[in-house]
Amino acid sequence: MPLLKLRESQIMKIQYLTGICAVFFVAIHILFRLIMPFGQSLEFHNVVANYHNIYYVILLELILVFISIHGFNGLRVILLELKQNQWWESTITILVLAAMIGVIIYGTRTIIIGSQL
Repeated sequence: MPLLKLRESQIMKIQYLTGICAVFFVAIHILFRLIMPFGQSLEFHNVVANYHNIYYVILLELILVFISIHGFNGLRVILLELKQNQWWESTITILVLAAMIGVIIYGTRTIIIGSQL
């Protein structure tokens, strides 16, 4: 019995949507970096100041979530191509979901510490 009741076509729609959203939010992130000269935007006090901007913190969280979902789902699809049986699919799905949740939690923790919320 599959862990999730989603068909592969629905999972691929999630993959496409997260890819498009990731590109969009990373483009906004790059535009944030273009507000000032590149070298200056990487100075420590400017980087720390970015983490005190709530819009920037939300942007970082969105990038983290969309890229994590997109990347780990892509890894899941690759691993499912290695072997094709129900046990393998369920195991890979569980492991990939656990890793994805772990990365999102750890990344969110880092963003919260950086923003001192």
